[in-house]
Amino acid sequence: MKPRTFPINAWYAAAYDVEVKRALLPRTICGTPVVLFRKQNGKAAALADTCWHRLLPLSKGELHGDNVICGYHGLEFDETGRCVYMPSQETINPSACVKSYPLEERHRFLWIWMGDPALADPTKIPDLHWNDDPEWASDGKVIHVKCDYRLVVDNLMDLTHETFVHGSSIGNRAVAEAPFTVTHSDTTATVTRWMEGIDPPPFWSDQLRKPGKVDRWQIIHFQAPSTVAIDVGVAVAGTGAPQGDRSQGVNGFVLNTMTPETDSTCHYFWAFARNWDIGNQAWTHKLREAVAGVFREDEDILEAQQKAIEANPDHVFYNLNIDAGSMWARKLTDRMIDGEQAVRLAAE
Repeated sequence: MKPRTFPINAWYAAAYDVEVKRALLPRTICGTPVVLFRKQNGKAAALADTCWHRLLPLSKGELHGDNVICGYHGLEFDETGRCVYMPSQETINPSACVKSYPLEERHRFLWIWMGDPALADPTKIPDLHWNDDPEWASDGKVIHVKCDYRLVVDNLMDLTHETFVHGSSIGNRAVAEAPFTVTHSDTTATVTRWMEGIDPPPFWSDQLRKPGKVDRWQIIHFQAPSTVAIDVGVAVAGTGAPQGDRSQGVNGFVLNTMTPETDSTCHYFWAFARNWDIGNQAWTHKLREAVAGVFREDEDILEAQQKAIEANPDHVFYNLNIDAGSMWARKLTDRMIDGEQAVRLAAE
């Protein structure tokens, strides 16, 4: 059996809240097709997207009340996955059910648990509170990326690539040359980089709107297996930002959470949150589109990398100093995968 590249006992973003309506939304998560919908009371539900009877995807059917009706023979399933109606018979086969999945709505995302439901602890949902915090203005999108989700994590944990991939917007030579530190816990890793007394790149110059040198920061917070919140910003140089006074600057958070679809594709949910001029909706929209342009550059790089990996399956990667953050992210995720594998083997 091919080893898993992702743990299943984890919370993954299944959709943005606005994506899930009174309709059937199909999405493949961790290699498993699921169907998402909202019940009449507004609460979302998730079922396996495969009818018990003849395996037609339930998303090919329709939503009636709080039940999903299969589009092939009309079997009807409630939000728990139990079949409540079969055509042309009164007795319902007691085995007629489909799997339902724990689902929680938080920080504008619907989070799904694909593993053992008994382990689905909502307190372990990744903290992306900036996405709906009234003190912040935030907006984002979801991208379908044709690459292993871990490549996106690698990309986010090493921002030196900004110098070369995003030179026209957020990158400059200072990012690649600045020193950084890496710390970690059992489930998290943090990369901290300060660039003091530098020229701001175009994106940050437009936000700060003050001439002269800046102190810039990038503090990357990873939570296994696939969530990365990046504390970013610039302040007028010498005004105390490295010591904790960011009052003469602008602060943003780049929020990222990647959900594996297959071993080589993923759903990449992101948002950019800011704490300045938060009532300006036009600026929120402009920033979202600007960041979307940056991420399209990443998407091109990541998909090309995935193709190269598949074409060179025996290639061994060498790690540089700049890979320290991504190495820790991989190690923490591998621990989760190995732990699940050990439990499976013991059960067998």
